[in-house]
Amino acid sequence: MELWSFDEHRLGLKPVYRRVWAPRGRTPVAWVRPRYRWLYVYAFVRPNTGESEFWLLPSVGTKEFSEVLRRFARLRGAGRNRWVLVVLDRAGWHVSKELKVPEGVGLMFLPPYSPELQPVERVWPLVDAAVANGQVQDEDELWERVAERCAYLQTRPDLIRDHTLFHWWPGGC
Repeated sequence: MELWSFDEHRLGLKPVYRRVWAPRGRTPVAWVRPRYRWLYVYAFVRPNTGESEFWLLPSVGTKEFSEVLRRFARLRGAGRNRWVLVVLDRAGWHVSKELKVPEGVGLMFLPPYSPELQPVERVWPLVDAAVANGQVQDEDELWERVAERCAYLQTRPDLIRDHTLFHWWPGGC
């Protein structure tokens, strides 16, 4: 059995601001043009190994989550003899009666209003780094930057493990 953590994250043409160093008495300037078009990053993280899987989609919902779960189960070889347990929050599309959970996948829900218990929440600043304090010209550039960043993060299990392996997580330090 494999234990994974899952969550979604919204990024868009609205800028992500971060603190930066600046000379004393000077206010740093970040040129941005806020717009409200979104990209959703669906992430599965296995904290004890640092493995990660990312999907980029234009929306969230029960249908989209069902499809991502189906593809993830197939990718991990989940089935009658191999189980994948996914820890996730109680978003409406995660608990919907219309959700189709593939064979070999079990869902374990965190208590309500407890994002601090969700290991994958600590991955979002790493994903945001692709667009932080910068200007993205259009949706294509946003998708390209985020896709490149997610591909990079998948090659860095050590970085993912360092950010997500809580002491209480099975296999934690």
